[in-house]
Amino acid sequence: MPNTNILPEKTSAQTMRAIVLPEANEAIRLENIELSVPQCSGNELLIKVEYVGLNPLDAQYAKTGFCQWQYPHVLGLDAVGIVVNAPKGIYPPIGARVMWHASMGAQGVLSEYAKVPNYAVSVVPESVSPEKAAALPCAGMTALISLEKLQITEGDTLLIEGGAGAVGQIAIQFAKLRGADVFTTAAKRNHKLVKSLGADAVFDYQDKKLCEKIRRALGPQGFDAVLDSIGGDVTARNIELMRFCGRIACLKPLPSFEQDLLFKKAPNISIVSLAGAWLANSLCAQQRMSFMSNLLLDSVAKGDLIVPDVSLVAFNAAHISAALNEQLAGGFTGKKVVKIKTA
Repeated sequence: MPNTNILPEKTSAQTMRAIVLPEANEAIRLENIELSVPQCSGNELLIKVEYVGLNPLDAQYAKTGFCQWQYPHVLGLDAVGIVVNAPKGIYPPIGARVMWHASMGAQGVLSEYAKVPNYAVSVVPESVSPEKAAALPCAGMTALISLEKLQITEGDTLLIEGGAGAVGQIAIQFAKLRGADVFTTAAKRNHKLVKSLGADAVFDYQDKKLCEKIRRALGPQGFDAVLDSIGGDVTARNIELMRFCGRIACLKPLPSFEQDLLFKKAPNISIVSLAGAWLANSLCAQQRMSFMSNLLLDSVAKGDLIVPDVSLVAFNAAHISAALNEQLAGGFTGKKVVKIKTA
């Protein structure tokens, strides 16, 4: 149902507040600035942004920069907001609350207004709070794409690295819905959390006897599939733990592998790139992101998916910088979501 609380003067604003990265920098120094409200064309919607979900990806690229960014660059990829301007006959209509994942190569969504193609958004059900919806896109779609690439079906044994992270929490729940036996790694303090989400076996990722304990619990056959969110040496270790011709979905760049390992295991390796839907200019992939968003929102509305705990962050450069640095420092198991307040 359209939101009738949008004031007409808000839809005709000429300028807006935004949080920008003046240039890539190690400290993730951000600035509060004024920008012109985006001008829409074609089937683009103008959205009054309400909440923006922060991701480790935002923090990583704030430090290193991205090849397609122009500076100052507005950060932020995941957002929820109200449609305030839409072409005639385009769905969703003015007043609808929508959720989307923005293009990595374009300006982000940490601003009072943003534009997005109508086919890339999903309408948020009234029963799902907007701040929880903002926590879903990047982590949720990454989890779903990973499970699809891994072809998870009933009875599969699946290892999910980093089960207490946002991707891990969502992947555990969807993997259990598909009937998989889920093994995961997490810090000891988070074992209760991941077990409550459905994990069948949990291991301390810092345990020096980790592989030995996994093999003891799993048996000699090895995992059917692995969702590897860590990368580096962990990827090679996980391939060693897989059965012959097992499947692994990697969220981080691939390391150099020993050829003996690849010949011995013959792994099916998949790369998960959510940003690729936009960077490859694939309309089908962008529309598919909307379908996945619908699934995530419907699952939350039905009670089939528990959203990671949300911590609200003020719409201020200093607060957002601190939140992004905290995410990279590790040890944070929920989602940080920026609440956008307009005057």
